[in-house]
Amino acid sequence: MQMPFSDLGLSEKVLNAVETAGYTEPTPIQAEAIPHVLARRDVLGIAQTGTGKTAAFTLPMLTLLENGRARARMPRTLILEPTRELAAQVVENFDRYGTNHKLNVALIIGGVSFADQDAKLMRGTDVLIATPGRLLDHFERGKLLLTGVELLVIDEADRMLDMGFIPDIERIVKMVPFTRQTLFFSATMPPEIERLADMFLHNPQRVEVARPASTATTITQRLVATGSEGHAKRERLRDLIRGEGELNNGIIFCNRKRDVALLQKSLVSHGFDAAALHGDMDQRARTTALDAFRNGDTALLVASDVAARGLDIPAVSHVFNFDVPHHPEDYVHRIGRTGRAGRAGTAYTLVSPEDSRSLGAIEALIGQPIPWLDGDLSTVAETASETGTRHRGRSGDSRRGGRTAKAGGRSAGEASDKPKARGGRGAAAAPRIETPRPEPRREPVREERGRRNESEGETPIGLGSHVPAFLLRPVLAKKDK
Repeated sequence: MQMPFSDLGLSEKVLNAVETAGYTEPTPIQAEAIPHVLARRDVLGIAQTGTGKTAAFTLPMLTLLENGRARARMPRTLILEPTRELAAQVVENFDRYGTNHKLNVALIIGGVSFADQDAKLMRGTDVLIATPGRLLDHFERGKLLLTGVELLVIDEADRMLDMGFIPDIERIVKMVPFTRQTLFFSATMPPEIERLADMFLHNPQRVEVARPASTATTITQRLVATGSEGHAKRERLRDLIRGEGELNNGIIFCNRKRDVALLQKSLVSHGFDAAALHGDMDQRARTTALDAFRNGDTALLVASDVAARGLDIPAVSHVFNFDVPHHPEDYVHRIGRTGRAGRAGTAYTLVSPEDSRSLGAIEALIGQPIPWLDGDLSTVAETASETGTRHRGRSGDSRRGGRTAKAGGRSAGEASDKPKARGGRGAAAAPRIETPRPEPRREPVREERGRRNESEGETPIGLGSHVPAFLLRPVLAKKDK
């Protein structure tokens, strides 16, 4: 039987807030990590997404912060997050569980006024939640000191690695006291993250509640074979959405930001209620789109991987991978947006023939094959081959003829017509016209002209047979007076 929260050593204020929030038993990562955090030990936490890692460090931090007082520009604790959305979500956790505390919590992220953030830092901050870039901006401006940090949390460490934040993280870690307590959380544990953990943590307690890169058993995963063309993939996606009768809401992931905007507009034009979320949007637009999806005002959220990590929207029923992710770990995080907190979820991944290698890496990572929905890629290849044959027979010749004419090659009919128009030398000129155009000359024009008039095997002397006209003009000698 799972132990209750009351056996973990949390304070009465925290336990009352947890009970008010409706939780009675901790998740495995919470049950194992919280006692070690309260004992002031470094913790290396590994658990699949959606298992409650945020509360695993939020709840004990609230207990530890009940004693002490923050000073201006010197936060007592620091939590680093890779994205603005994750940072804002951690703030929500402190608001939910810290209702009985009088703690100052500051959110330092991009897209927000520096002046407002400076004012929060000057009042004194018990909990500073930040993205690495904006944190360093404040530090370089002299508005922030990290010498008073007692506890450092590095959340979603593997995502930090993917987004290129590791140099910033290493710089920040050098700014905080050596005697700090460090909590290091990640859903996957590649060798690079193992190296960083050894660098940042001191004799850590390793808490691993699931095999790294495993997917939740509550998620039904299916592969959907599709063509490579964008319009074919969009049509196949629309058919999937229409075919899901119990689709309450869904997140659609794309690899590129521009594809997010394109797909969102396409879905809206076909009558779907969809919003976009990607990193190039300003913070107000990103917050508006996410709140509309979380509140149920928008049924579909088309997003880049900015929404793949840690966003806690428990009631997401479906995830659609419009693109197969380049990194196999991203697949685990994407489909982890559904099937959370014991709920059932469904994840579809659209796979084209070019995605075979990425798909193999994903299946190797999760340790199991993913079933196909309606036939595998061989069916798509046969269909594409038949379609391509019909297409070439119907219009391929004329299109190729037009392109070949621009490139220099011509069909037999063109080869016989043009010489006649130039003087009727069709038979003699035909071989010359059919000969491919020579490669572009890469050498200087003067040398090429000189070489053109020389016989093969001879080395031109001076300018060769080509002498500029101005050198051939006679020189007029001046008469002596």
